[in-house]
Amino acid sequence: MLNPTIKSKVDALWDKFWSGGISNPLNAIEQITYLLFIKQLDENDAAEIRNAEFTGDTYKSIFKGIYFPPGVDKTIKTNGVKKEDLRWSAVNHGPTDVIFQRMQSQVFPFIKELGEAGSSFARHMQNAVFLIPKPSLLKEAMDTIDQLYDEISKEDRFTNTQGDVYEYLLSQLNQAGKNGQFRTPGHIIEMMVELVEPKLGERIADPACGTSGFLLASLLYINTQFTSKKYQQQDENGFMRGTMADKLVKDTAKEILQTDTFYGFDIDPTMIRLGLMNLMMHGIKNPKIEYTDTLSKFYNEENLYHKVLANPPFTGSIDKGELNTSFSISTTKSELLFVERIYKMLRMGGTAAVVVPQGVLFGSGNAFKDLRKLIIDNCELQAVISMPSGVFKPYAGVATAILIFTKGGSTEQVWFYEMQSDGKSLDDKRNELFLSDGKRDFGDLHKIVTVFKAKHTPKANDRKLQYFFVPKKEIEENGYDLSLSKYKEEVYEEVLYKEPTAIFEKLKALENEIQIGLNELKKLVV
Repeated sequence: MLNPTIKSKVDALWDKFWSGGISNPLNAIEQITYLLFIKQLDENDAAEIRNAEFTGDTYKSIFKGIYFPPGVDKTIKTNGVKKEDLRWSAVNHGPTDVIFQRMQSQVFPFIKELGEAGSSFARHMQNAVFLIPKPSLLKEAMDTIDQLYDEISKEDRFTNTQGDVYEYLLSQLNQAGKNGQFRTPGHIIEMMVELVEPKLGERIADPACGTSGFLLASLLYINTQFTSKKYQQQDENGFMRGTMADKLVKDTAKEILQTDTFYGFDIDPTMIRLGLMNLMMHGIKNPKIEYTDTLSKFYNEENLYHKVLANPPFTGSIDKGELNTSFSISTTKSELLFVERIYKMLRMGGTAAVVVPQGVLFGSGNAFKDLRKLIIDNCELQAVISMPSGVFKPYAGVATAILIFTKGGSTEQVWFYEMQSDGKSLDDKRNELFLSDGKRDFGDLHKIVTVFKAKHTPKANDRKLQYFFVPKKEIEENGYDLSLSKYKEEVYEEVLYKEPTAIFEKLKALENEIQIGLNELKKLVV
């Protein structure tokens, strides 16, 4: 969790862009992200050089050599600039106009060409545009970022505070409300990752990845599995996390994590660039984030991924002419199509955790029933976790649920859980909750994870409780309805009312008391 000083610096950075003429939240955040990325490249490279000097390993700095900016004659040596001079720390000195010119014509083109030839980063950064309109805004922003990093350096924390800063900045995207794209709350992402337990060597995908929150959380989860207990601490959501990965020593394992683990897809080029930079700032050198509509006829990847985590957009209906013809569900509703797409993406034995509107659980239309039947009959539907409608406030009030299913398994019974609290107030403010001893109240987050992992040996199955099992046969008999209310037994407390005569006696006594009081009041004013 960021301290108030760091938060205020991030807010100040946002305000500078807003007042400086970049009023579109998405454009502002993209430009800020470029600056943070440039700063972080300098920080990361300097750290790698120090580590190499300490360990004796070989490390080639990305700032080693000569760079020729676009449009110059590369045959003339003097047209090149030392890459060392393109570091953030080297650029942010001198007259404001000179800083602006160097950043615009040298540094920004340089970072656009960083990715390997043909990589996702290289392809998608081709269309990146430097939109900062004036030197004064650039200089103010760079100075604020330097102040921000000074504050970060004071933090004695196990987590990547720079990453937390970026996540806090990305939370401003919710203000844009662009095409229904709202970031999944970080604590819900973490809980979902805990439930599916991604592992090194597995391919992990998100068919509508946005800023890559699920992929990043999966990276941190995997790193934690290879981090010694002494380097792990409880994060702001109460989960044990560590970034050291000191047990991950094999070069082949690191290569797998870097190049063949994380796969994301999105239809928004800006989101793709944000997601790419987000992963790269967290150490993934060549993330696989692609510009692809996974519902379209141009996407046909099936049976590839071990884990799929997603909160796909609920944007209503899709143009039928653009849909992939392999879908078995006859519908144009995106919330249904994405679930089938996720099912198809999974390899046999692969597991998915996906957020859906609760209407998917009980919709009476043929498409709704067909989808639920597909998942129950062709997968092991492990869990249906109903979440309260306030989880996505203030940006969306729809009630949602999490489906967890394993492709190719056999559904014998489904575990239902009714989340009553996620550790935050369910109003528009979404304030953190605290226990009487002052500690954070994480609501049902950890209980869900603990009970889910032990759910195969239940001691009881009382449907009056928050969680219980329902046999597949009973679900089939109810038209494959997956709404928790269909199966939960409500407990009603009997309310005892007094006899009418007793109520009248009490009212009469109250009337007498009022009259006595009025008489005493009259004596005082007469």
